[in-house]
Amino acid sequence: MTARGISQIKELLSRGELTVVEHVQSVLTAIRERDTLDSYVAVAGDEALRAAERADALIREKGREAWWELPLLGVTVSVKDLLQTRDLPTTRGSLLPNDRPREDAPAVARVRAAGGIVVGKTTTSEFGWSASTVGRVAPPTRNPYDARLTAGGSSGGAGAAVAAGLCEGSLGTDGSGSIRIPAAFCGVVGYKPSYGRVPYYPNGADRLAHQGPLALTVADAGLLGQVIAGPHPTDPDSGLGSLDSPRDLRALRIGWIEYEGTDPEIRRVTEQGKEVLIAEGHRVEDVEVRCQNLYPAVVDILAASEAAGTPPEHEAWCDPGRLEIVRHGRTLSGVRVIQAEEVRQNLRATLRSVMDRYDLLAMATVPVEPFEADAIGPAWAADPRDLMWLSWAPASYPYNMTGQPAVSLPAGLTRAGLPAGLQLVGPVGADDLVLTVARRLEALLAPLPHPPAADLTPAISGERTL
Repeated sequence: MTARGISQIKELLSRGELTVVEHVQSVLTAIRERDTLDSYVAVAGDEALRAAERADALIREKGREAWWELPLLGVTVSVKDLLQTRDLPTTRGSLLPNDRPREDAPAVARVRAAGGIVVGKTTTSEFGWSASTVGRVAPPTRNPYDARLTAGGSSGGAGAAVAAGLCEGSLGTDGSGSIRIPAAFCGVVGYKPSYGRVPYYPNGADRLAHQGPLALTVADAGLLGQVIAGPHPTDPDSGLGSLDSPRDLRALRIGWIEYEGTDPEIRRVTEQGKEVLIAEGHRVEDVEVRCQNLYPAVVDILAASEAAGTPPEHEAWCDPGRLEIVRHGRTLSGVRVIQAEEVRQNLRATLRSVMDRYDLLAMATVPVEPFEADAIGPAWAADPRDLMWLSWAPASYPYNMTGQPAVSLPAGLTRAGLPAGLQLVGPVGADDLVLTVARRLEALLAPLPHPPAADLTPAISGERTL
């Protein structure tokens, strides 16, 4: 199924070339019959079609004016299985029973209120613990450009669904790169808003997790991000305002970060983006950001939170990989956790100083190409007992620790035909600046071809019941 963006669907609906019911029916049928990448764990039914009927009635009544009131009217949106939904099961990628009330998470409720049609729940690892999408609830989500490989994670189902045209946009979560990594691997756009811009309830004790969208284009991601943003009474951290953008967007100061060990093919592709930024008149300078013991600190922060949220009697139900993290968290002293938090504060101070010199930072989103679909990382980081499960994504987790906004957009294909992502990062609150520059950069980079693995037969992943 060829992917279409939000603006394309809205144009077809507004011209009467397609009804919302026809569109939603076709998407639901495609998910049920052609989700060869295992991107979904549950598919919507009658409620989605009833919402589509109401949308068609509103379009007949108001015509194009309907989208002034409801900017997502008739648009199909999927929801990561970590986020609560009133009409679809929420497993959180776990065999444990879900003890939360069956009501919409704030972001989901806002999508529906804007006219969006929720078509299903996308696959995640257990509680989103890994940066791949491997778990026991569903088969691993596969890459739309090569079904032998991973879609990334933990919002891998979301990235694959958008790339394969099984929805126009998706809601994901990002605790250490879980929106941006699958966006880079699947060749779509992933937007992690500034911390607190989108309400997240209930959030973890580590305060690293953000909610945000994945979509085909920066404009689509920005629209979804705008719909779900704003304060909410369930999240005291929500409601962060926007910073003013620099007046002259034609000559920005951009710090380019090259992470050690970046695959030469990833470097070759993403440096095309660097060349475009320079050609646009921006001042791009190489910069190095140093913070001592950063990866051990993020491991301790995440592990302490996982241990606090996992009673001992639940350990028998845990994913083996996540259990290693929980057990590590139980070994940590209060002093050790405080020391990890001090590293986080030092990183924030360091990056505030860097952002005093630069308007934006730019880098490869992920320094490696996608790896095997059933692995949690490249071969050298695939054993959870080594606690290296996130070490291969050094451009992701630092900006969860600082709460800065970040967008990953497709930069091109490697010689193996796999997408590489380019990430832009701004100061906290400068979401509009990041999105504006990303949209301009997107217009100047060559679009990716339709992903070939999205059209393969179900023989790749075997049969499954949704």
